Amino acid sequence: MSDKTVKIYEKDLHDATSKQRFVKVGVQVLIYAFLILMAIIIIFPFYWMLISSVKSLEEYKQTIPSLFPKEILWSNYVEAFNQASLGRLFMNTLYVGIVSTLLSLVITVLSAFAFARLEFKGKNALFAALLATMMIPGELFTITNYATVNSFGWMESFEVLIIPFLVSVFYIYLLRQNFMQIPNELYLAAKVDGTGDLKYLWKVMIPLALPTLISITILKMMGAWNSYVWPRLVANDEAHRLITNGLRNAFTESTGDVNIPVQMAAVAIVSFPLFLVFVFLRKYIMKGVSRSGIKG
Repeated sequence: MSDKTVKIYEKDLHDATSKQRFVKVGVQVLIYAFLILMAIIIIFPFYWMLISSVKSLEEYKQTIPSLFPKEILWSNYVEAFNQASLGRLFMNTLYVGIVSTLLSLVITVLSAFAFARLEFKGKNALFAALLATMMIPGELFTITNYATVNSFGWMESFEVLIIPFLVSVFYIYLLRQNFMQIPNELYLAAKVDGTGDLKYLWKVMIPLALPTLISITILKMMGAWNSYVWPRLVANDEAHRLITNGLRNAFTESTGDVNIPVQMAAVAIVSFPLFLVFVFLRKYIMKGVSRSGIKG
């Protein structure tokens, strides 16, 4: 091969490499530009909520809105906390969330263990039937659930906020898949040693499935914190209001114009705990869900 041919080959290789590098950089730039744009679109409503929560009502009603308040009014947060009775709402929501989460964990763990390790007639058919119920929208059960709890006399009570949602097929499926990854030889060895099912569940399976259990706990608490339709339908009295419907009642029942900045401050206060959960516990949620989808 002559020197001229080698130089031509090296030049073509250099041009191809440069073109490939240029295309790769261009693709990366487009990807990051798209991600930045989506981040701005997602974050802007939260930014608008925060800056609106410290504005005066007069500034908020200006024809041309400002992207930063001229005067920061932290007193809006104090007024929001008092007007919406957030102390009572927080306590009610925490009570419902903690009790429902603990009871739901017990039901979920026992059910997932039964479907993962125990052998009984019709197990697979029953599990398939449970999974089929996940295809039914939850809104279809609202009327029947309402009629049921009304017949039990549970209206305007904490029982009606806790009991109807203790069983979650999705959580049972999630934990069952995680239990299935634990080698069955451990269970058989424990049975040979005389270990009971509950002791094996407590000593072996629960510690190994702890990330998934943490994920279920977080998701259940967030569900109780964000619930709106059902609490407003069945327990809308002042003693049993939760965060979401309590905020709505606090500002819609007031007379005159609603102070939007104060309302935004109340929403910011309520959103802050969920923000902390996302920042500090998101890795546990992702870890628990990903472990349930990996075989082996």
